[in-house]
Amino acid sequence: MIILCLLLASCGQGGQGGGSKAEQLALEIRTEYIGMTACTASMDVTADYGERVYRYGMGLTWEKDAQTVLTLTSPEDVAGVTVRIEAGETALEFDGARIETGALSPDGLSPVDSVPALLDWVKEGFIAECAEETLGEVQTLRVCYRDPDAAAGTGTEASVWFDTATHGLVRGEVSVDGATVIQCAFTDFQMV
Repeated sequence: MIILCLLLASCGQGGQGGGSKAEQLALEIRTEYIGMTACTASMDVTADYGERVYRYGMGLTWEKDAQTVLTLTSPEDVAGVTVRIEAGETALEFDGARIETGALSPDGLSPVDSVPALLDWVKEGFIAECAEETLGEVQTLRVCYRDPDAAAGTGTEASVWFDTATHGLVRGEVSVDGATVIQCAFTDFQMV
């Protein structure tokens, strides 16, 4: 109950038009994602390392208490590479060969672990701001997650946009000290 009160108290701060409608929708979406057992999506991921920017197309299959499978669809030279993420283990597969990569770094995100991290923020992250926005022709709810003791633009933040009609993921961004390092644009998001 205390966590719910903290979430309601924090949501809407700094977001125009946040109000109680956005707050209620953010909590409703969180509840749906906590209960979600699986999801699939296609996405375009942009990773900005400062001096280098990489763009990937990916297919996502996520199952609760199972594995996350990301299949690269672009660029063409890596299309077909599959990444399987299970508790503490990540493996790359290509054309029947399987390459163990070990645990992901706990200190930084990569394009591979950005989607599982976004899903974790949606289910468990501190909701710092929320507001309704229009992205293209889609009505969305933007929710910003960050450490409750951090000021806006400091540390690691995640912003996620949900379709207000379906509650599916539309966009996700991860920023470090105000600089966006990962962007995910979702299409065909399906939740079970």
